[in-house]
Parts: sequence; C-alpha cells; structure tokens
Amino acid sequence: MSGKRYQIKRVYEPPAAADGLRVLVDRLWPRGVSKANGRIDLWAKDLAPSDKLRREFHAKPERWAEFVKAYVKELETPGAQAAVAELRSRKKNMITLLYAAKDQERNNAVALLGWLQRT
Repeated sequence: MSGKRYQIKRVYEPPAAADGLRVLVDRLWPRGVSKANGRIDLWAKDLAPSDKLRREFHAKPERWAEFVKAYVKELETPGAQAAVAELRSRKKNMITLLYAAKDQERNNAVALLGWLQRT
C-alpha cells in the first residue's frame, strides 16, 4: 500500500484538513452537496458498485455479505483497477473515501476500505 492510509467519512460531514485526498466513491452525486462546499478532490465513479448491484443492495440491505462478495468481483474489473492505481499514485498519505449512504456500517465505502486494506 506504499504507506497510504485510508479512512471513510460521510460526504455530509464537514471537510477537515486531516482528510487528505477526499474521494467520492459513489456512482451518483450526493443530493444537496455542491462541488465547492463538498471539497471533493476526485470523483471515482469506477470504484462505485454498478447501478444494478447498488439497487439490489438498497432493496435488500440484509444481504450485506452477498453485496460485498459481488462488489469485490466488480473491483477486479479493468476500470476499477485503473481507479485503484490512480488512488495509489496520489502523493497524499491520507485518502478519505466519501459516501452518501445513511447506514454508516454497511455501505460501499466500508466494503471498499476493507478490500483496499487487504490488497
């Protein structure tokens, strides 16, 4: 991981200097967040789950384990791998993965963080 540290944060929380590089990892732009006020440095749509997977999980959040397994498969695609390579090439030590979901324990940023820490 070349010394990079990752953390997650809800996009609606105020930006902080300690956030480092702020990366939105949702496929849809969050409601009510302006590009200027959100201080989003990078919108990594290719790291977000597909629309199909996102909709399936939204409809059945109790299927968290199945969502994570399917999402990890999507993270192995060339587009996602290119986005990961871009993240890892950035000159910031801290990278904050931003998400809009209300559930702070089961969302794509949580799954992505776990995957990034394992790979």
